[in-house]
Amino acid sequence: MFWYILKLLILLPLIGFMIWGSLKLAKKMQGQFGAPTGGSKAVRIVETTMLSPTLRLAVIEFHGREILVSTSRNGLTRLAEAPARVQEEDVVQ
Repeated sequence: MFWYILKLLILLPLIGFMIWGSLKLAKKMQGQFGAPTGGSKAVRIVETTMLSPTLRLAVIEFHGREILVSTSRNGLTRLAEAPARVQEEDVVQ
């Protein structure tokens, strides 16, 4: 009985630490898999607006175009497309 309790006292915190460590590692590595090696992504979410709990509008930039899509439980629907806006960079003087 003593041997069982000793193993329990050693292995239970060890398993808890391994679970905690794997969750921290997964959170750190999230979003890094599948990204290009150059560091820039082909798709960028510019802006989102929630219309209702199940409906949202999103502006997505893809290859120099901005695409307005509607997201719902049924999927994505393309609503409009336009050339990408020029981003103004702040110039420090």
